[in-house]
Amino acid sequence: MSIPRRVLGRTGEEVSILCLGGWHIRSIQDDNEAIRIMHTAIGEGLTFFDNAWDYHWGASEELMGRALQGRRNDVFLMTKNCERDYEGSKRCLEDSLRRLNTDRIDLWQFHELIYDNDPDWIYERGGLRAALEAQKEGKVRFLGFTGHKHPSIHLDMLSRSDDWDATLVPINVMDSGYRSFIKQLIPAAEAKNVAVLGMKGIGGGAVTGKLVADAGLDAAECYRYCLSQRIASQVVGISSMEQLMFDIDVARSPLMSEEEQAEFVARVRDVAGDGRFETFKSTNMHDGPHHRQQHGFALAAS
Repeated sequence: MSIPRRVLGRTGEEVSILCLGGWHIRSIQDDNEAIRIMHTAIGEGLTFFDNAWDYHWGASEELMGRALQGRRNDVFLMTKNCERDYEGSKRCLEDSLRRLNTDRIDLWQFHELIYDNDPDWIYERGGLRAALEAQKEGKVRFLGFTGHKHPSIHLDMLSRSDDWDATLVPINVMDSGYRSFIKQLIPAAEAKNVAVLGMKGIGGGAVTGKLVADAGLDAAECYRYCLSQRIASQVVGISSMEQLMFDIDVARSPLMSEEEQAEFVARVRDVAGDGRFETFKSTNMHDGPHHRQQHGFALAAS
């Protein structure tokens, strides 16, 4: 049984409802094991791969590029541009193409729009112009943007042009009660036929275990909830073969009914509304180092 697929918005492309996260796959110490996991994922029908220019300072893209040698056409490949200006964006793209050992990116997204003036920078400093040129040159097929801070930033981006094909946002049960991308962003994206991709399915980063323990949830039902939303795919962090197979089993499970979703949301209502499990929305603890530096903020303490 393969992994179900969904249409990626107006692109017409079908992608697996799970997307293999590029950051976590590089965290595996043994490169050969990481590559084996990626090859197994492809064999099981997980054919949507995620990455970003700044993940492990390029090492994630390089590793994925090695894994995709001879298999590039088996996956829908997404990576992200960390710059906002014209020249920087062109440089990011060429770096990513080289590291990923490919001549085109299927979905190229502006990474981490987490500050209110990020949309201004992308439009005014030439980032979007560089992306549109790359699309015309065939180096990029589709365009998007990502972020985890506030739906208003995404709504701003959507309102400025019709050039976007996809957006990547936090999708998890806690989102239902705090700065909700599910409630605010998904309907706006659907109105423009822009695909929504999910991330941070069980809270994201360091809070994952706390979300599960304190709220009495388990990872399987968290991901079933995510996959039951109106999204094209959910990015999942995979750091072992066991985790890969667990996520695949969840993807092959029945979706939650509307009644099950409502019951699941009700279980966390008292703790979802204040953002305690989604600190990536309300603090800068999770902001990437490259984007901190762009905006003149100090790097996070290690």
